[in-house]
Amino acid sequence: MMQLLIWFTVYVGIFLLGMFMMKSGLYSLSAQQLKQWLLRFTKTPLQGFLTGIVVTALLQSSSAVMVITVGLVTTGYFTFRQSIGIILGSNIGSTITTEIITLDLGKSIIPMLLLGALLVFFVRHRFTLSVGMTIVGIACLFFAMDGFRQLAEPLSTYPVVNEWLRKTNDSALLGIGIGTVLTSIIQSSAATIGIAMSFLVEQLLTLPAGIAILLGANIGTCVTGLLASIGSSREAKLTAYTHLWFNVIGVTAFYFFIEPLASFTKTLSAAPDVQLAHVSVLFNVICSVVALPFTNWIEKAMLFLHQKDD
Repeated sequence: MMQLLIWFTVYVGIFLLGMFMMKSGLYSLSAQQLKQWLLRFTKTPLQGFLTGIVVTALLQSSSAVMVITVGLVTTGYFTFRQSIGIILGSNIGSTITTEIITLDLGKSIIPMLLLGALLVFFVRHRFTLSVGMTIVGIACLFFAMDGFRQLAEPLSTYPVVNEWLRKTNDSALLGIGIGTVLTSIIQSSAATIGIAMSFLVEQLLTLPAGIAILLGANIGTCVTGLLASIGSSREAKLTAYTHLWFNVIGVTAFYFFIEPLASFTKTLSAAPDVQLAHVSVLFNVICSVVALPFTNWIEKAMLFLHQKDD
């Protein structure tokens, strides 16, 4: 059991390393453009919404975009109101990661690692270094996902894990709690969803249970923004609070539709991991699109709820 847990921890570390390298590589390729887009195209909620989608899709991390946004609000580059559109858009942009990790690269992973390592260590150029880091990061993600799938079945034979799986399959609320806590700890909703996908593929988790964990991961990912807002301006704190409230309300609403959503996504794909990735897209698109016309109300609600915050 201990050996399996060690390997599981190693694969989680490889996944997080892959996310870090991919984000770093993509950020190096487009850092100036990303900041310029955030500063230039956020004058209206719709502009902020579209910019949030594009920037998060390029950076492959809603948490990173939230940290940048909180920082820009803190320094006064734009207001709390302008940040709301970015929040809504970033949730949609982040779903690309979950779609990517469902791809089957098979034997291409090792060549990608070698190519990326070659560009990183032997080609002394900023552009190729960034490309190499991105390639290595993506390869690490798929390597870790393959590891998760291989460990899912052996781990499920142990009583503790088997009991956890059984209870999660029986209780959506527990699944949301697990997704929230795990994402808060490892600071990556993609990693949490990736782990859930591995158990889904091995038919150890039901799709509704996987959806519950996914919903919890959307709450857990707000922790990064909250941490970034500590000691910052009131408007920056409001930005982080809005991200949390938005996801909590969205998860609460979808909690009552987990079973119908599972039935619907089963018609979109036969692969369980792809089904979960599609749920992530549906959840974030529906929540963000529904909330977008009410940006002014969201701003007033946050100001009212947190009027005593410094």
